[in-house]
Amino acid sequence: MLTADLARSRTRNGTVQPLFIDADDQQYRETAAELIQIFEDHLDEPKGELEETIDQLTIADTDYKIVQGLAKLLKDECEFETVAAADPKEIRQRLFEKANETYPIVHQPTLGEDTQKLEVYSTVADKLGISLEECYRGMYADLEDNKRLVRFGHHVSDGHEDSAETSTTTQLTGDSEESYAEDAITVDWLLTRYNLALAQAVLYDATRMKIRVWDSFGTVFSYVKLFGLMHRIYPIDGAGNRVADTDAAHGYEAILDGPASLFSQSRKYGIRMANFLPALPLCNRWEMEAEILDNEATSTTLTFELDHTDDLSSHYTAQGDFDSDVERTLAQKWERANTDWELVREDDVLDLGAEVMIPDFALEHPDGCRAILEVVGFWTPEYLDDKLTKIREADADNLLLAVSERLDCSSEDFEGMDDRVLWFKSGIHVYDLVEMADTHSQPINNNS
Repeated sequence: MLTADLARSRTRNGTVQPLFIDADDQQYRETAAELIQIFEDHLDEPKGELEETIDQLTIADTDYKIVQGLAKLLKDECEFETVAAADPKEIRQRLFEKANETYPIVHQPTLGEDTQKLEVYSTVADKLGISLEECYRGMYADLEDNKRLVRFGHHVSDGHEDSAETSTTTQLTGDSEESYAEDAITVDWLLTRYNLALAQAVLYDATRMKIRVWDSFGTVFSYVKLFGLMHRIYPIDGAGNRVADTDAAHGYEAILDGPASLFSQSRKYGIRMANFLPALPLCNRWEMEAEILDNEATSTTLTFELDHTDDLSSHYTAQGDFDSDVERTLAQKWERANTDWELVREDDVLDLGAEVMIPDFALEHPDGCRAILEVVGFWTPEYLDDKLTKIREADADNLLLAVSERLDCSSEDFEGMDDRVLWFKSGIHVYDLVEMADTHSQPINNNS
């Protein structure tokens, strides 16, 4: 994503809008093409030289933020590494030790070229089994500016060992990692990605988001859970109005709460919303409205709206099998466990009346019994209380809850359903969950 200093937006009449660029504008297309070529030309070159070339282009172009913003997105697709024939720290240590034998570093340096310098480098190079040039270049190879560009998108420098992973991987908020769709870095890719990044930057200060989607529900709500976003989901009709139950639903509306109502006025939750945004363009029809904190002292907010007509494109994959770390670990444990129960990703909608819920997993047995599981790892007490009220009203007796002990709640909060609650610290134990499923599962044909 873009850093805050590279964001471009306009505030007007209580609303905020990103300053999108026209991806068909010839000037932007030429700039994007030149930047991509610069990165390709600097493969296996020092990072400092790449930065200097980008700065030269920025000076020549009046749209400083646009050039630097495009370059930032390209850097996100890069991998820089220390390239040296020996450990730079060891080279430095040996050089300093050898130099100190002849002229201690506390001595005043002499004028003119030091004829002993070559001998120092040669001696150390021989001891390390590297060439004189490798010794000289490797001395400070680990400095940031001296690290080399070894990968740009799918382009890999000569001599760099290519990994089996071919898709770009980005560290997401928290500890989870998710693979993005495999896209070639082209002018169109860069310019459309830039507009999406501008929209994401507006959300850094988001405190609340409302989304409506009319397709790809499983994928969208998987990303909601992946980024740990508090959510309430409601069935809606084709016009976006809430309806009484899922039988009349054409789509779903989700309210995603932010730090103003949950934790503190910080950017952490807004950045999660920004990370979530690319999931929405995976839908054919979607709408988003967010509240953006404008003044922390007065708690005033601005309105930010987007929908499918803004022609944003996503770099996320359109699949629905993403997990939080806890859920991913549970799935891995399940594969090694000795049980007849099968753990499957759940995409059914649990009708809670005016609200709905999409559980994390289903547990299915060959005899036709089934239980559903919701992992409660990040809910607040207020949100949890509201959700439990809806669950009790829905009378879902085969719904199991795995609850983190880190939450500020106790067994009293689960009165009436505490026998279906499994508490966990760092991970969920498979056989404890199996035991609960044996007790509380229901035949599939009776569980609609």
